[in-house]
Amino acid sequence: MEISCALPPSAEAPALIAEAERLGYARAWCYDSPVLYGDVWMTLALAAERTGTIGLGPAVLVPSLRHPMVNAAAIAHLAELAPGRVAVTLGAGFTGRMMLGQRPMPWAQVEPYVAAVRALLRGEEILWEGKALRMLQPPGHGAARPVEDVPILLGAEGPKGLAAAERLADGVFSVGSVQKAGAFPWRATLQFGTVLDEGEDMGSERVREAAGAAVAVIYHAVYERAGAGVDGFPGGQIWRESVELAPEDARHLSVHDGHLVGLNRHDRLIWEQSRDLAPQLTLTGTADQVRARVADMEKNGVTELAYQPVGPDKPRELRAFAEALGVAPRG
Repeated sequence: MEISCALPPSAEAPALIAEAERLGYARAWCYDSPVLYGDVWMTLALAAERTGTIGLGPAVLVPSLRHPMVNAAAIAHLAELAPGRVAVTLGAGFTGRMMLGQRPMPWAQVEPYVAAVRALLRGEEILWEGKALRMLQPPGHGAARPVEDVPILLGAEGPKGLAAAERLADGVFSVGSVQKAGAFPWRATLQFGTVLDEGEDMGSERVREAAGAAVAVIYHAVYERAGAGVDGFPGGQIWRESVELAPEDARHLSVHDGHLVGLNRHDRLIWEQSRDLAPQLTLTGTADQVRARVADMEKNGVTELAYQPVGPDKPRELRAFAEALGVAPRG
């Protein structure tokens, strides 16, 4: 199994990716959620300049945010800056859509978009919105076509997404829960949590700041999908009632405030009740416990684990996770 990292785009992310390269991480994925974070392509381009071996790519690009030519051109440009190091994940969108007050895209719309991006990278002419399109960048103004060495994964977990991945993708990228991976040769999973210091318990402030956002995102996701279904989680009703003080047309902003970066005001209300979920639902525990959980994922067919560090000391989180899993530093 490859051990990679994942980061929200930010001014600090390129330096963190350079540190992840030094620590031995295989790849760095950056999110595509512009309401919450900085620009994914700017971040990856800056990271390409600061690194030489670590893989780079966006996960998960949301088709409705950009015309397919825009993403195709960005993929080709990054591949030119970091040859042989680029992989891309596209999907229906979670926060990238929900922070705009929209639901995830139907797979019937995602599939033709992915096919279009692939065809453009091959240098083919396609029909999009009734008009012919082809990448025309002359030499010196873009990567030569075909751009053939960029694998494309789909951010898919349900049956429709997995079926689309079988038709179009080189693998799949899932979040959190890990089930049997099926026939996919590349199965990546995004994971969160923190490796405990010796003698540290779940009540520490450091654990709250490093693992709290990972627990909170479960509440965010369940609420978006099931509304009052979140009441079944510890403190869920208190959390929901706090969220629902916001006007309905702006509630999505309240739910996802601080998403995967820190605890928002609703999340902090229930941390004491929800914190025991961290060892159950995230990679939070001692080094031995984290290793055991990751070994189970590998048995289920996961080929790449992308770990997102959270909290005020992200280099510590990256270092502790790499050490727990025996990742060898480069150089």
